[in-house]
Amino acid sequence: MRDKKKTLYFFVYITLGVMCVFILRLWQLQILKGDYYREKSIKNRVRIIRLPAPRGIIYDRKGNALVKNTPYFIVSLIPELSEEVDVKGLSQLLGVSEEEIQERINKHDKHSLEPIRLKEGITFKEVSYIEARRSDFPGLIVETDITRTYPYKETAAHLIGYLSHPAGNRADMETKGFSRGTFIGQWGVEHLYDDKLRGQPGKKYIEVDALGRQLRTLKVLKPVKGEDIRLSIDLDTQIAAERAFKRRSGALLALDPNSGDILAMVSLPSFDPNIFIKGVTEKQWKRLLRNPGHPLLNRVFQSQYPPGSVFKIITAIAALQEGIITKNFKVNCTGEIQVGNWRFRCWKKGGHGIVNLRRAIVESCDVYFYEVGRMLGIDRIAKYAHAFGLGKPTGIRLVSEKRGLIPTTKWKLEKKGRPWYLGETFNASIGQGYVTVTPAQAAVLISALANGGKVFRPKLTLSEAPEIISRLPLKKEIIKFMNNALTGVIEDPKGTGWRARSDKVRIAGKTGTAQVISISDNMETARRYPKDHAWFVAFAPVEKPSIALSVFVEHGGHGGKSAAPIARTVIETYLRGNTNEDKGTEVIN
Repeated sequence: MRDKKKTLYFFVYITLGVMCVFILRLWQLQILKGDYYREKSIKNRVRIIRLPAPRGIIYDRKGNALVKNTPYFIVSLIPELSEEVDVKGLSQLLGVSEEEIQERINKHDKHSLEPIRLKEGITFKEVSYIEARRSDFPGLIVETDITRTYPYKETAAHLIGYLSHPAGNRADMETKGFSRGTFIGQWGVEHLYDDKLRGQPGKKYIEVDALGRQLRTLKVLKPVKGEDIRLSIDLDTQIAAERAFKRRSGALLALDPNSGDILAMVSLPSFDPNIFIKGVTEKQWKRLLRNPGHPLLNRVFQSQYPPGSVFKIITAIAALQEGIITKNFKVNCTGEIQVGNWRFRCWKKGGHGIVNLRRAIVESCDVYFYEVGRMLGIDRIAKYAHAFGLGKPTGIRLVSEKRGLIPTTKWKLEKKGRPWYLGETFNASIGQGYVTVTPAQAAVLISALANGGKVFRPKLTLSEAPEIISRLPLKKEIIKFMNNALTGVIEDPKGTGWRARSDKVRIAGKTGTAQVISISDNMETARRYPKDHAWFVAFAPVEKPSIALSVFVEHGGHGGKSAAPIARTVIETYLRGNTNEDKGTEVIN
């Protein structure tokens, strides 16, 4: 009897022990880890679909859309069903190698809720084909995102920029607030205003079955469209400017001298931003990098060249403002000036004869400005060049800018370890030697002269308030004289910029021809490219300027021949299309 009781107690204790284990386990599952398993259960039956936010549209100043939002389709695979998928059949369906599909599956976290992307950027036709056969591949889904199309292709590409997937690992992207596969602005305005343009994605919660098929929609959080942006550029003017270059390399920046608005920005050769949407191939990338024209370089802000005779504007204003000369000061140009054993020649063989300041500007007499430079000295020339914004960035946030160079005696001593020589002043006074500027700085220079001495920071959008960087205390009579002389450059019979003459509007400007001393001595290259760069700066209408611009043509020869006609085309196009704006613009036919 006692043995029976012991056996009974043993089984009771065992039973109680098992029950305690079950109770503890249930307590652990339901109380300690209840939230964890509840969430996991929900995830197994609920799938979250990301709803892309329409990106804000970029418009020109007149409301013309410069970009378009377009659907972007992705074929993906639900991670938990990836082990059961027929990789061979999937490869045939998608036209993707088995190795690539398997590699994508192996790299993906199987516990992640994010689908495995197998193929991106498929067409509507491919979507239909895949949808018709999707039932054969459990877990296969077609996702929709939104990307860009750039209808004008190369036009204003350096300004607008492009979209692509963010670079870097997943953790870095999540830290920055980007989900996998998000399109972000990588360059230009798309990058600069990406936070505003991108918007806020939505979410759709759906209930799915064991095969990942949708049963019903549980909840929808609608996406928020990105903010639209209206740029200051004028599309018609931009297109006309790019066509006027006739496939030559160069740069152009047109500004509203009364606000700093960028009306047109050209950097050639350009590139088609559409190639970056699906991801640029290695072949395409190498082609861009190896292109001798450097299409990815923004020449407007990132290239620096000797300004040539455009710089004579600075030398003339400095001499007048400092009282070194008057407008009637005369020099006898015999075609050259000699200092010791060195001869500094004028561009016109035989010289211009006796010239005053106006004629020296109109006909671009080098000898005249050699003499004025001698009287001024390099440091006073540099003082006025800096005041007009040369030798420093314009302050635009679009790209990392080159500074250019305005030399001084101190600079020469510190950088070269040698004193400054008179011959170097001669070269600097006509925009040669060490002097370099960017096309953007040249545009700011002529814009400041057009508006009477206000140096504006160039701006990209109409919503930005105009920002004056500095005000030049120029005497009114000097501004009036310079505007008259620059008008003579175009209108006088001997003016170097006569090819910019228009029967629709009066234009003031200055030509420049910059010598290229580093060009290859290879005869084939020398035959293909003239050894000079062509410059032209201008503003119009003379009476009340509403556009100012710089034009630079690489290896274009004389500025009056190749750059001046481009300026005329751009000015006429802009004024013809903007006569109704309340800016006091002169009406032309």
